[in-house]
Amino acid sequence: MRLYGQDIRSRLLIGTALYPSPAVMEQALRASGAEIVTVSLRREAAGGKAGAAFWGIVSALGAKVLPNTAGCRTVRDAVTTAQMARELFGTPWIKLEVIGDDETLQPDVVGLVEAAEILIRDGFEVFPYCTDDLTVVSRLLDVGCQVVMPWAAPIGTGKGLVNPYALRTLRARFPEVPMIIDAGLGAPSHAAQALEMGFDAVLLNTAIAKAGNPVAMARAFRLAVEAGRTAYEAGLMPPRDLASPSTPVVGTPFWHAAAP
Repeated sequence: MRLYGQDIRSRLLIGTALYPSPAVMEQALRASGAEIVTVSLRREAAGGKAGAAFWGIVSALGAKVLPNTAGCRTVRDAVTTAQMARELFGTPWIKLEVIGDDETLQPDVVGLVEAAEILIRDGFEVFPYCTDDLTVVSRLLDVGCQVVMPWAAPIGTGKGLVNPYALRTLRARFPEVPMIIDAGLGAPSHAAQALEMGFDAVLLNTAIAKAGNPVAMARAFRLAVEAGRTAYEAGLMPPRDLASPSTPVVGTPFWHAAAP
């Protein structure tokens, strides 16, 4: 997988919030095999012992940091937060979020496109968190985004891919654009389904961090992503309306009752 000119082997991206302890977070990140971790400027930039512990874990893992503008609700707030993140984390990568609704945490797609255009002109490499709307993705690509991150479902719901038709349409319309399914995945099977559909990767946090055993769940998602991608590359059989025998009929012996 190639993102803004950088080769990434793991197709599982992991968030760093909500874990019961830094030790559990570290074990889960290791079990996931993730090479990219997302961090919130508002949470990780506070400094002190907690911040130092976090950076020690990330440094030991050798993971690439993808800062995000989580919690931003205006273009100005998102742009300012991104600029601060670039200075703090030393990377032009930014996961861009501009939230438009407090109940669903649905992106403000108008503000998202505007903020993306401003940041790209400023030299950022933007990973926009968006809906599965075809025209929104098209506009994000028009302003210079080279990666898009459509949601599967609202953040933290665990509902999985609620609109497979829209997601398949996106994947078919822009086959060469790296697409990472972000938000709403609740089970490893959801991740496998996304990869089977041809999406390049998935990003999740809550489904792992809030699991009864986050380390085991991280491992399960890792295996699901690998299985889904392998199945996609192998070529899935198309669904059929009628049954098709798996045992050949040709050459099958037939027995007839003897005449009385």
